[in-house]
Amino acid sequence: MSKNKLALAVLLSGLLTPTVFATNGYFSHGYGGHEKGMAGAGVAKGSSSISSANNPAGLLDIGDSMDIGVSIFDPVRSYTVEGGPAFPVGAPVIGNSMLDCGDGMSLLPAATCQVPFSHTPDTVDSGREWFMIPSFGYSSRVDEQMVWGVSLYGNGGMNTTYSARDASARLFNPDTNSIVDAPGTYGAGKAGVDFMQLFVNTSIAYQASETIGLGASLIFAAQSFEAKGLAPFANNSSDSTKLTDNGHDVATGFGIKLGMNIDLSEQLRLGISYQSKIDMSEFDDYAGLFAQSGDFDIPSTYTVGLAFQTSDTSTLLLDYQVINYTDVPAIATGIDPLMTLCLDALNNTLMAGTQMPAAGSGCLGGTQGAGFGWDDMSVIKLGYEWQVGKDTFRVGYSTTEQPISNTQLNFNILAPGVVENHFTAGYTSGSGDNEWTAFIMYAPEVEITGISGFDPSQTITIRMNQLEFGFDYKF
Repeated sequence: MSKNKLALAVLLSGLLTPTVFATNGYFSHGYGGHEKGMAGAGVAKGSSSISSANNPAGLLDIGDSMDIGVSIFDPVRSYTVEGGPAFPVGAPVIGNSMLDCGDGMSLLPAATCQVPFSHTPDTVDSGREWFMIPSFGYSSRVDEQMVWGVSLYGNGGMNTTYSARDASARLFNPDTNSIVDAPGTYGAGKAGVDFMQLFVNTSIAYQASETIGLGASLIFAAQSFEAKGLAPFANNSSDSTKLTDNGHDVATGFGIKLGMNIDLSEQLRLGISYQSKIDMSEFDDYAGLFAQSGDFDIPSTYTVGLAFQTSDTSTLLLDYQVINYTDVPAIATGIDPLMTLCLDALNNTLMAGTQMPAAGSGCLGGTQGAGFGWDDMSVIKLGYEWQVGKDTFRVGYSTTEQPISNTQLNFNILAPGVVENHFTAGYTSGSGDNEWTAFIMYAPEVEITGISGFDPSQTITIRMNQLEFGFDYKF
C-alpha cells in the first residue's frame, strides 16, 4: 500500500467523531461493514482491517488492506410519564404532614425520605436524531506469519436532548419553600447527555501454527461527556458544582484485547477474544454526578464464536458476547443508594441546624453513588454470507436480554439503551483489490415501563428504536 494512502487514512482518523451507535447497551452492534451486515457476528472470521475491533487474530485473514467507511444512524428516543404528581403546586414542604414517609417525623421534608420530585405527565421526544459516523482501518503484512494493523472505531448510545419547551417537572423551590412547576425534564431547562467513545486499536497477529492464529491489541480510549439540565439534584450531590452544565469533559485510558482463532477442521473455526476493563481518568467536571468522584471506566467484554463454511461460497457465523457493565459502578449502581445512603442537603441542614451539603456514600458522586442501574449483557449474534460471482450477500440477527430494570427509569430517560434485537442485511461488490460494501440495520422499538423512584404515584416509560445504513470502501 502506498504511503499516500496511509497518510490519507491518518488524516481521516482525525475527523472521526463518533456519537451515537446502534447499541447493545452502549456498545456498537458491530464493527466494520461486513460484520454490521451480519448483526456484528465475525469473531472467528476476519473480513476487513477493522476486524481487530472484534478479534486481533482476524488480521491474519486480511493481510494488506485499508478500509474507510461511513454510516448514517437514526435512533428514535422518547419517554412518557403517566399519573398525576403526588403534590399540588404551591404546597408547602416544611410542616406538611403529607410528607410523613412512615418514619414518624412528619414535620421533616420527604427524606430523610426524599425532597418531592415529579415529572409532569406527557410524552417527550428526544431531538437530534440523525448522526454521521465515519470509520477506518489499515493493516499490513510483515511476513508470512505476521500482520500488524490499526483501526479506529467508537461506541455511544447515551445521547439525548429534551427541549425545555416540551417537558417540565414538579419540584421543591427552596426560595418559596413550596412545590412549583419548572421547565425541562428535570426542571432546569434543556436536559440531556452527550457521551462519546473513540478507540484507537493497534494490533499484531501471529500465525503460531497451521491451525492456530494469535492476536493482541493495545487500545487507547478517549471519552467525552456532557450533562445538561440536572441542577435540581444539587441537593443530592456530593459536589453540586460538578454535577451538570459544565460543558464537555474528556477522559482517557489504555487497555488490551487478546484474540485467538483455532481451525477445528477445514470447514469449522473457533474464535475467542477478550477485552480488558479499561481504567479511565476521571470526568473531573462531573465528579458530583458519577460514582467515585467522576470515575467512568469502560467495562470488559469477551466473545466466543464459530465460523462454519457451509459450502465453497457460503459461511455461517455464530457469536456469543458478554458485556460486563457491572465492572463500572457509575453504570451498574441504581438509584436506590440515593434514597438509603444519602442525606440530601435540605434534610441535612434541617437536622444539623446549619446549612450543610449532602452527605453519605450514596449521594451522586459518592463512593456508592447512584447511577443508571444497568445489568451485564449477553448477546447472541447470527450471520450468514454467500457469494454469487464477485458479489457477496449477507443477513444477520442478534438478540440480548434487557440491561435496564423497570425500577431504574428516572435517570435512564437520559440513556434509554433498551433495544434488544437487531435485523441486518449487507452486500459487497468486489472488483480486483477494491470493493464496495453496503449494509442496513433495523432495531425494533422496545419500551420499558415502571414506577418512578421519586414519585410512586407516577409510571415512566422509556423507549427506543434504531435504523442504521452505511458504506465501506476497501482499497
